[in-house]
Amino acid sequence: MVDTLGVAVVGFGWMGRVHSQAYARVPHHYPRLGLRPELVTVADEVPGRAEEAAARFGFATAVRDWREVVADPRVRAVSITAPNFLHREIGVAMAEAGKHIWIEKPVGLTVTDARAVADAVAKAGVQGTVGFNYRNAPAVESARRLIADGEIGTVTHVRVRLFSDYAAHPEGALTWRYERERGGSGVLGDLASHGVDLARYLLGDIASLTADTAVFVPERARPTAATAGHSRASGGELGPVENEDYVNCLLRFDSGARGVLEACRVSVGEQNNYGFEVHGTKGAVFWDFRRMNELGVSRGDRYQDQPVSTVYMGPGEGEYEAFQPGSANAMGYDDLKVIEAYRFLSSIAEGASHGATLADAVQSAAALDAMARSAESGGWADVHRGG
Repeated sequence: MVDTLGVAVVGFGWMGRVHSQAYARVPHHYPRLGLRPELVTVADEVPGRAEEAAARFGFATAVRDWREVVADPRVRAVSITAPNFLHREIGVAMAEAGKHIWIEKPVGLTVTDARAVADAVAKAGVQGTVGFNYRNAPAVESARRLIADGEIGTVTHVRVRLFSDYAAHPEGALTWRYERERGGSGVLGDLASHGVDLARYLLGDIASLTADTAVFVPERARPTAATAGHSRASGGELGPVENEDYVNCLLRFDSGARGVLEACRVSVGEQNNYGFEVHGTKGAVFWDFRRMNELGVSRGDRYQDQPVSTVYMGPGEGEYEAFQPGSANAMGYDDLKVIEAYRFLSSIAEGASHGATLADAVQSAAALDAMARSAESGGWADVHRGG
């Protein structure tokens, strides 16, 4: 017997589309899941956008005010893909209404926001999943297993990088993403949050850090119409970019390992250059998102001149088998969101968390707050102080 679960998507930019497609694909990749999502409502305040989404993706209802979703008894689970400044208000309201939430990162603008949503989810007894999708890559899960099993010895240090050019064009519109009040901490919340989650997923909690930040494109033109994604605007009134384009951060983990995290949204020549290198006393693992299904592995007892092997993902690694029948067949970004949707729905079906949780979001937000404090003070910041 398959139970139908009414779902809604609040905010229908690119990420809202990705969530909708993931819900539609889950039954195909996970036919044994006893919960089938049904697209009930889509909400977006931009005139006509929700109606277009409903027509294209098959939602039964389109609304402009997300509060109508709160009151809709047909909706039992909600994807929150609205702008960052709305995450806390929407997340708390949905949880208090007894609805499970799948919320994109960062969960609000500060660790206080993330904790408010986490507390609401816990108090309501609903499930909460967070959009840290890169941890869902089979190669990343394989790396975590190798590290945990001691295959590379004791971890000594890690480097995590997230370089992109999505904001590199000087005519990029001055949207909410570049405003402190609505977008929060710029590249910290957008990219570095993923880096923190990857670092924690692989190595455990971060104890302290020191960070430096910069704004490299200080002004942008204000858009004259509704925008989606990373639109361009020229000729409009110029306004200041209020949050960070770049962050460089040194990390100290509870385990004693050290790390470097670097993220930039204005890196000309870099398109989604995301990845990590983890070094241990006996070996190392290397991952590049652009070669998502490969893992570089060095292990053995040579120490010097020890070779690195490329391991292709295949059935038996993470959720790979749900998508491809044999090793080295490619998976892509959207597949990671299908895995995320599956784990969200599994959490609801079983009443136990699978995948990234609101607790992970709180810890990520604590690290981001520590980065901001450190960049302002010029010194080291204790992550646990904010968590």
